[in-house]
Amino acid sequence: MDIIVIIIGISAFIAGALIAFFLKIKGLQSKAKKILHEAEAESQVIRKEKILQAKEKFLTLKTEHEKYISEKNAKIAALENRLNQRETSLNQRREEIQKQQKELEIKKKEVDTVKQNLTYQIELVDKKNLELDKLHKEQVDKLESVAGLSAHEAKEQMIESLKEETKTEAMSFINDIMEEAKMTATKEAKRIIIQTIQRVGTETAVENAVTVFHIESDEIKGRIIGREGRNIRAIEAATGVEIIVDDTPEAIVLSAFDPVRREIARLSLHQLVTDGRIHPARIEEVVNKTKKLVEEEIVEVGKRTCIDLGIHGLHPELIRMVGRMKYRSSYGQNLLQHSRETANLCAIMAAELGLNPKTAKRAGLLHDIGKVPEEETDLSHAIYGMKLAERYKEKPDVCNGIGAHHDEVEMTSMISPIVQVCDAISGARPGARREIAESYIKRLKDLEQVALSYPGVLKTYAIQAGRELRVIVGSENVSDKETETLSYNIAKKIQDEMTYPGQIKITVIRETRAINYAK
Repeated sequence: MDIIVIIIGISAFIAGALIAFFLKIKGLQSKAKKILHEAEAESQVIRKEKILQAKEKFLTLKTEHEKYISEKNAKIAALENRLNQRETSLNQRREEIQKQQKELEIKKKEVDTVKQNLTYQIELVDKKNLELDKLHKEQVDKLESVAGLSAHEAKEQMIESLKEETKTEAMSFINDIMEEAKMTATKEAKRIIIQTIQRVGTETAVENAVTVFHIESDEIKGRIIGREGRNIRAIEAATGVEIIVDDTPEAIVLSAFDPVRREIARLSLHQLVTDGRIHPARIEEVVNKTKKLVEEEIVEVGKRTCIDLGIHGLHPELIRMVGRMKYRSSYGQNLLQHSRETANLCAIMAAELGLNPKTAKRAGLLHDIGKVPEEETDLSHAIYGMKLAERYKEKPDVCNGIGAHHDEVEMTSMISPIVQVCDAISGARPGARREIAESYIKRLKDLEQVALSYPGVLKTYAIQAGRELRVIVGSENVSDKETETLSYNIAKKIQDEMTYPGQIKITVIRETRAINYAK
């Protein structure tokens, strides 16, 4: 009985479970159908969106393609128009060429006709020339028989009779031409030189062989001299400058011909006096430092000079030499100021004459670099400067301008005479240089001796500081016509043999005196 109850209970449980399972399956089926329905609806929406997107993309691609096709068509049309225009121009050109060919053929025929006519005329002229030569010979024979002289003898007599007259007229003609050339050339040269000088600032000569070092009190003199003179000896040995300590109040004189050494000594003394420590070891240290500073300043001055003048590409050694010019003087004129002035004059004058002003300025700046060598040389400063410029790869025009500015080498460039003239202008202007009295007097005597070397010259007078030479000749030895020749020869000899600034006027004076005595 219990077993049956258990079996019935189990059966009922299984039945209930099966019923629940079937019910669950049915619910799941309805849910699945609902999900499928929603998925189908969502898929329809996505499909519509994708179709719309595809249509939009298709329309965009279609628009771009149509635009590309239209651009291609426009390019093709423009190319066709260009080809049509070119074809039209080629056709026109062909027609013009054909027309020119026809004209050339016509002209060729005309030239052939003219050539034939000229050939015929030349033959006629040749025949006439032969006839004229024959007639001329017959006439010469008749004249020789009448005169009793041959043609050669008559020619010699005519030459002799006209020789003196021709010589006089030729000299007069030469003098007229030279006077006219001098008037025009002098006027133009003065114009260029005056304009050039007016555009350049100048300075007067101030350099000398001593430098005065000012001190605050005379007590410092004793410290500079040192115990038993050891400090002053150390300074003189280190700098190569003679130091003169005398009774001059608040001043010490530094004496040396080398301006660089004087400047090193001055700066070293200034630093030692300012610092207060003056003894041999300190002196040597300060002098070495000052030498380096001065060398740096020399290079800086050279660079600044080149920048101011607009000169580029100079070799560093040439730049250093330009800087050293600051501490060098010539006849009392500072060499750097003289070179800058000459460079500016050269540039202005070259521009006036239509030449390259940059090359002229370069040559003007470097024309005196041979005056600042660090090594001993037997060459003149112009030749040595030219060799330095060649060594540092300067242009041939610049090298020739440096070497030829004192006529020591032949001038091969138009820049060379400009450098020579501008160097003379800078050195000969008033206040530029101090001329030594002995050399000045010697130049005047040489000037007078050149004129006295000619026969017939009685006296000579160099006047106006050597700018004019008056020559007195004897009236019985020199004629009026010969005075012109004499003045020309004296001027040429002075120009060839002497060196002088500016120009010299030669005046030949011939006078006739008739003297009688009443008794």
